[in-house]
Amino acid sequence: MRKLKNSELDRLSVEDFKVIEKTPLIIILDNIRSLNNIGSVFRTSDAFLIEKIYLCGITAQPPHKDIHKTALGSTETVNWEYAKDTITVVKSLQEKQVKVLSIEQAENATMLDTFTPTADTTYALVFGNEVKGVQQEVVTASDMVVEIPQYGTKHSLNISVSCGVVVWDIFSKLKSL
Repeated sequence: MRKLKNSELDRLSVEDFKVIEKTPLIIILDNIRSLNNIGSVFRTSDAFLIEKIYLCGITAQPPHKDIHKTALGSTETVNWEYAKDTITVVKSLQEKQVKVLSIEQAENATMLDTFTPTADTTYALVFGNEVKGVQQEVVTASDMVVEIPQYGTKHSLNISVSCGVVVWDIFSKLKSL
């Protein structure tokens, strides 16, 4: 086997990315501290044609050199918006019939491997602060809580890893509908 060169990957141009049909997924970052995590979420969002990212609370916004370091230009492709208050974004999206899923460990959470998305539904995925997770008020307001099954000794995954796992899983399930 031979590794492919970047020129062989047949990727979209920025212009084509802007107009192509997006995956019906929105990401909400709830008070993310790490600029590298934010950049990584942008890069994952570009890879899976995410509709939009909401950067909420203390979550930093582009342009910033530390976001750019991991985003690798995806802040120029993925649509994003800053909002001071996460709960306002959640309620606004719900008014537009978007299903809000907090990615969190909570009572009665649905495990990611058993979650089945519905066709013709847009989902907003809320990822929380690296220490405190998704705010309780946001968890309470969510339509559902989805948990990533974990089997080791640690209690959580890095937010950028969680985003990659959840987006890939839901993206794959949506493609098979």
